[in-house]
Amino acid sequence: MAIVRHGPEAFAQMRVAGRVAAGAMAQAGAAVAPGTSTAEIDRIVEASILAEGGLPATKGILGFPAAACISVNHTVCHGIPGARKLAEGDLVKIAFKAQVDGWHAGICRTFHAGTPTPRGRLLALRAERALAAGLAVLRPGVTLGDLGHAIQQAAEARVEGVGFAVLRDLGGHGIGREFFMEPHVAHHGRPGEGDVLEEGMFLSVQPILVAGKPATKTLPDGWSVVTRDRAWSAQAEDTVGITADGVEVFTRPG
Repeated sequence: MAIVRHGPEAFAQMRVAGRVAAGAMAQAGAAVAPGTSTAEIDRIVEASILAEGGLPATKGILGFPAAACISVNHTVCHGIPGARKLAEGDLVKIAFKAQVDGWHAGICRTFHAGTPTPRGRLLALRAERALAAGLAVLRPGVTLGDLGHAIQQAAEARVEGVGFAVLRDLGGHGIGREFFMEPHVAHHGRPGEGDVLEEGMFLSVQPILVAGKPATKTLPDGWSVVTRDRAWSAQAEDTVGITADGVEVFTRPG
C-alpha cells in the first residue's frame, strides 16, 4: 500500500484531532492516583473525546472493548481497563486515538500513581526523551532508519547509570483518515535505511522502553502484552506531520 502525503487542509484537520486527544489525555492523567480504577480513567477519556465532538477511535478497533488502552507496570501495551485499582507507585501507560471528522490522532503518556518509584521515574522520563530524540530528526529526506536509530540511541544511553531497551515487537505507523496506515515505524534501526520521509506524511511515533529484556507475550485476554521477565515499561506517543523543513506535533497541549 502506498504511503499517503497530505496537504494543508489535512494538516488543519489533524490539528483539531490532536487537540482533542491532548485534552482527553490531560484529563485522564489528572485522574491517575492510588485507589482509582483503570475503568474510571477509561470513562474519562471517552467522555472528554465525546464532549469535543470526536469519537474514541480505539473502542471497537479490531474488537478492542474500551476507549483507551491502560497498561500498568509490566503490561507494556493494550491493557484492558477494568476494576483494577491503582496502587501507590504504579506506572500507568494511557494510550488511545481520537477521531474527529474522520481524522485520527494517537497519543500515549506514562503517569505515576502517587509517588514515583526510582525506576519508574527514570523509565517515564527516558521514554519521553527517546520520543523527543526521534522527533528532533524528522524532516523531508530523513529515513525511517534515521528515526529508529535516534530513538534507540536515546533509550540505550546510560544516563544516571541506567540504559533501557526498546521494545521491538511493536512499532508506530502511518495515520490519518485511517487508524493504521503505511508505513510501519520501527523504534530501532540503522541510519539511512528504510522509507524516505516526504513532506505531508503523517506518523504515529510511539516508543516503548523496558527496564529488562525486550521479550513479550500476550495474555489469555488476547490483548494485554506483558514483558516475559515482568520488567516494567514506559511509553510515549505523539502524532506528527512532516513539514517542508521539519515536523509538526499535533498531539501537544495548546
